[in-house]
Amino acid sequence: MDTQYKHFRSLWDQDPNKKQFPQLTGRHQVDVVIVGGGITGISAAMLLAKAGKKSIVLEQYEVGSGTTGHSTGNLYAPTGQHLTEISAKHNKSVMKQVAQSRLSAMDQIKRWVGEFALSCSYKEVPWHLFSTRETDSATIKDEFDAAEQAGLPAENSVPLTFPFPTDVMLTLRNQAQMNPLQYVQQLAASIDPSFCNIYENSKVLEIGSGSPVEVKTAMGSVTADHVILATHSPIGLFAVQSAMEVKREYAMAVKVKNELPPPAIYWDLHRADQAMFSVRVCENSSGKYLLVLHEQHKTGHGNQKTNFPIETEKYIRSHFDVEQISYIWSAQKYSSVDKLPYIGSSPIQKNCHIATGFAADGLVYGTLAAMIISDQILDNPNDFQHLYKIRVPAMGSLPKFVQHNLHILGDLVADLLTSPESEFSKITPGEGEVIKVEGKHLAVFRSDEDHVYAVSAICPHMGCTVHWNKFEKSWDCPCHGSRFDILGEVLEGPAIKALETVAVNQKLGNRD
Repeated sequence: MDTQYKHFRSLWDQDPNKKQFPQLTGRHQVDVVIVGGGITGISAAMLLAKAGKKSIVLEQYEVGSGTTGHSTGNLYAPTGQHLTEISAKHNKSVMKQVAQSRLSAMDQIKRWVGEFALSCSYKEVPWHLFSTRETDSATIKDEFDAAEQAGLPAENSVPLTFPFPTDVMLTLRNQAQMNPLQYVQQLAASIDPSFCNIYENSKVLEIGSGSPVEVKTAMGSVTADHVILATHSPIGLFAVQSAMEVKREYAMAVKVKNELPPPAIYWDLHRADQAMFSVRVCENSSGKYLLVLHEQHKTGHGNQKTNFPIETEKYIRSHFDVEQISYIWSAQKYSSVDKLPYIGSSPIQKNCHIATGFAADGLVYGTLAAMIISDQILDNPNDFQHLYKIRVPAMGSLPKFVQHNLHILGDLVADLLTSPESEFSKITPGEGEVIKVEGKHLAVFRSDEDHVYAVSAICPHMGCTVHWNKFEKSWDCPCHGSRFDILGEVLEGPAIKALETVAVNQKLGNRD
């Protein structure tokens, strides 16, 4: 098998006519400042602009380049958390509202694609939940019953030409797929600039707590009545971060020699490890590919010496004649302990609005979050805002909440007590290690050219010790999911500040 995985990037082509947005400079005042230029932030900006509110979007890199541009591009009413689990955590009424709220967001996406003639490969397709394991039959039958109870038009017949071996399945027609990067970039370009200005390469360095709120970047600042944190996990310190589990998932796009399956969303259920193989056909300017998403591990956890997508590759090769592995990429997901996202205003700071905990269902939930939050800002009624409001975990979720935070505490204590004293020369070229030097925990990377890059191993978010991620060459925090590059710069929040740079003067010499 090709276990080198050299092409670590998403397959999604950018919009070839992508609009370039400037970097923020100077001082600005608007009604709403939106931090994050993914599907949540851009959708909110569109809704607010249509309502006549002035806003500014601040994106750290480029529009859509974060989690949105690393998604599978699937749009569906059910969730990866499973309808039966939502019903068990809450009740059947909540389960039905979740499905209906997601359908409303899917309708919004479809309307915008038509209204602005977005060229993003949008296509309505069926969604299939099935399993190649006989032991999963009862679970799929339960999901079928839950889908019917939620008001979704469920089907359970297996098509004669279905590309996977299965005896039981759940099908929903009229779900959808698209190129998520092109969608959000073209939607951003369609926003009326007289009501919204978008700024790229404008990393937020500080968010005030007053009213109005001031948001600062390296080159400028924005003062606004409201701030929307559309950053996947809210940057800074928020209580909801302690009620979410953070995982990284890996996707693989391959060229196959045999015929590609019909366009659809294929979810192959594997209850053995509580993870599914998500399969779809997609294309970019280089041709058509089979996209498979599967493997996941807690951010900052697992065997960080491993090339993670090995199981995904095995799965693809067991069903298809693979010609070439063309793309590998990853994305981060934040899952709440009670299976529902957190969407709404902060209980402590009412003019600060949060959207997080989408798990792997972020394209639909991100659009829904924009709809709910914009309605809150506009004082419009919204049928679903009560469902996702910022909340404490329900009684049924408390054991999971306690277990999760005890695990975080255990990581914090264990790392501080057990990180070994080590010599720089023992670090393998191209690898990183957390070592202890004169009582300080350092995150040290040694390049293939024997250059040493050392930063503090203490995450500035809440003081946990970062771990090395060999596959992505990053320092990942196991507590709340912050990620940093080898120079300590923030790749992903909730941390705002970089890891502190440490000057080193070490002679590496020969590792023998």
